This record gives sequence, C-alpha cells and structure tokens, in this order.
Amino acid sequence: MSTRARFDRGHTDDLLTFLAASPSPYHAVASAAERLEKAGFRQVGETDAWDGSTGGKYVLRGGAIVAWFVPENAEPHTPYRVIGAHTDSPNLRVKPLPDTGAHGWRQVAVEIYGGPLLNSWLDRDLGLAGRLSLRDGTSRLVNIDRALLRVPQLAIHMDRSVHTDGLKLDKQKHMQPIWGLGDDVREGDLIRFVEEECGLVPGEVTGWDLMTHSIEPPAYLGRDRDLLAGPRMDNLLSVHACTAALAAAASASDAHALPYIPVLAAFDHEENGSQSDTGADGPLLGTVLERSVFARGGTYEDKARAFAGTVCLSSDTGHAVHPNYAERHDPTHHPRANRGPILKVNVNNRYATDGGGRAVFAAACEKAGVPFQAFVSNNSMPCGTTIGPITAARHGIKTVDIGVAILSMHSARELCGADDPHMLADALLAFLEG
Repeated sequence: MSTRARFDRGHTDDLLTFLAASPSPYHAVASAAERLEKAGFRQVGETDAWDGSTGGKYVLRGGAIVAWFVPENAEPHTPYRVIGAHTDSPNLRVKPLPDTGAHGWRQVAVEIYGGPLLNSWLDRDLGLAGRLSLRDGTSRLVNIDRALLRVPQLAIHMDRSVHTDGLKLDKQKHMQPIWGLGDDVREGDLIRFVEEECGLVPGEVTGWDLMTHSIEPPAYLGRDRDLLAGPRMDNLLSVHACTAALAAAASASDAHALPYIPVLAAFDHEENGSQSDTGADGPLLGTVLERSVFARGGTYEDKARAFAGTVCLSSDTGHAVHPNYAERHDPTHHPRANRGPILKVNVNNRYATDGGGRAVFAAACEKAGVPFQAFVSNNSMPCGTTIGPITAARHGIKTVDIGVAILSMHSARELCGADDPHMLADALLAFLEG
C-alpha cells in the first residue's frame, strides 16, 4: 500500500536555501552536516577510534560527506541502504598563480573544471567561494557572494559571424574574468584581498581551493511558479534530497527498528572522473562501511554478508526532453518536468541499473506514492555516466541510477520542475525505510 507523501513544496523552498548557501562542495557538505546535526547526528573523526554505538554519525573529508544511522536492532552483518550523490559542479576555478591581466584590465587566472557550458558563464556577475588552508594547519570556508568578477563576451560588432557560425570560445584565451582596472599586476593581490575579506592577517593563507559562482539567487519561475531555476542543481538537488531523506529516516518514531542501516554518501570530483580521495572511485565509502561493521564487533565474514545485501541508489540529475531539440532524445523516452524522478538505464553500463534494480526503485516509488519515468539516451549520441557504475564495481554492491530530469545541465543556471525535488526525497525515504 502506498504511503502518504512526506515532503512537499516546503522541501523545494529549503532547496533554494541550500543552493544559495552552497557555492562550493565544501559549503555543500557543511550545509548537509548542519541539517544532520539538527536531526541528532554527530561527527566522528577518521583518525579517532570508532565505537559500536547506535544512532546517527557522519564523516567529513574535504568536499565529501558519508553519514549513516545505526538502529538499535542492527547486527554486524546488517545490510546497508545507500543513497549516493556528488557535491561538485562544473565551473571556473582559481589557478595557483591567479593574478594576471592585460591592456589595463586586471584579471583572475582560472582553470576550467569539469564540462561547463562556457557561454553560460559570459556576462554574468560572479562571486568567489571555496576553502582556504591556513598557516597553522587549519582550514576556513570563504564565500564572497557579491559581484566581484565577470567574463565579458566579445561585442557582436567584432564577431559578425557569431549567429551564422556559432559562438567559439577558447578555454584559455576567452574565459579569464576581469575584476578591476590597472596595468600593474601584483603577485598575491587576489589572495591578499581574500584574506582581508575574511579578517585574516596577510600571509596567513598558504593554500586555496577557490571557484567562481553566479551570485543570482535560485528562484521559482513561470506563470504558476511550477519551475525552479538555479545554480548547481547538478547535483546539489540530489545532495539536498538525500540529506533530507536520511534525516527523516533517522527521526522517525520506529527508526531503531529499521531493517537496514541507511547511509548518505555525497562525493566530490564526479565531474572529472571521481578519481580522488573524496571521489566515488576512492576508498572513502568502503572504508566507512567496513569500519562501521568492525566497530560493532563484526568480522570479515560479517562485512561480506552486509555488502552482499546492500543496495545503492545513485541519484544524479538527468535530461528532461527539450522542447526545442526533441530529436536529440530517444524517441520513446521523453522525461518531463514534475512527472516524478527518473530511472536511468544504459545497457553498456554507463548507468548501473538492471532489471532487479528497476524493481527496487519501482517498489520505493510505489511505497512513497510518487510516479517515476525512464530515461535512455538516443542510440546515435554518447551517454553520460555517474557515480553509479563506479560504486557498483568498486564495492560489489547492487546500484541503481536515478535522478531528477532537468534542462540546461552544466549551465551556470539550470532548470527543473518545482515538484520533482520533493518527489525524489519521498522516493529516497521510502527506499531507506525498506
């Protein structure tokens, strides 16, 4: 029997807040941790000894978070139910020597991260955010959320063929933002400015992971406010839904009788291959799950049993049918906004879903009382991928690729249906509850 939906537009309202507060992966995991703390979770250190206590716990590492809730009835071999996502989005990231410029313009040297739609970053007011590493070995988050930088587009008078030949952008020459005037490029200028903004003394910052973000806030869109426009939906929309679902599962009155151990795994670096100590292709998730088994007195046999019964939903945004480019989609699979989450399928394992995985997701959606749709790529076009196949292969656990259908993926500002985020959260919660 289907259960009553537990999330509504209030969830989408909170998503707007989450997106605005999370201009970098480091901010995203801090925002997720804040919500989990309110649900009773506590942070555990990777260098500390872990105990077998019950309740909610989480680990932070850079731009990644793994959180889990151990019910009172959990045994060492109790399987996990994992909901996975990624915290990073394509953008422009500050280089090690950021101070540059030419012809009276002061600029910031940036490197292209992931595969952004470059044109979407042109003529847009940009802020600067990320993580600072300090001389004393600590780190600090920074968010300069005001109009600081801009990548100016060439005027049409100097590019008369732009409408016939298309806009052509060179990543090195054309994407360096301006942030002031002057002929004297001074080494260290940008970082000194950031130190001043943070109230730090000059020279205190010895390392940085800084990136640009659009300062335009997320907002409802359309005549009936049934659409949502905003930055970094790929894939903070999923991170937010996963966090909300885990917090709800852990806060339920019967949480300590759950048949599985619910887990949130939000990784960094999906947009460039996931191969890092905080990426899905790294050891973080497996290490956390193993340590949880051993902390509860389990053996290698218990760990193998737990992993064998584990299922993961890999949640990432997918492609809604584009009204102006419908021919680019598979002719019989046209996911639409506000029609529920999507099940992603690719027989060449770009997505991890198989028939058994489809059945697991279908059962979760039925229990949650939400519809779902199917997505496959047009055979004539290459298919993207997610953390799903990596998670399945690295840890040997059944994985199902799902998400929310959006438009303008990898743009500085993306678009989705306003009801799809809370329907995704409902499905994730039903899955965690078993």
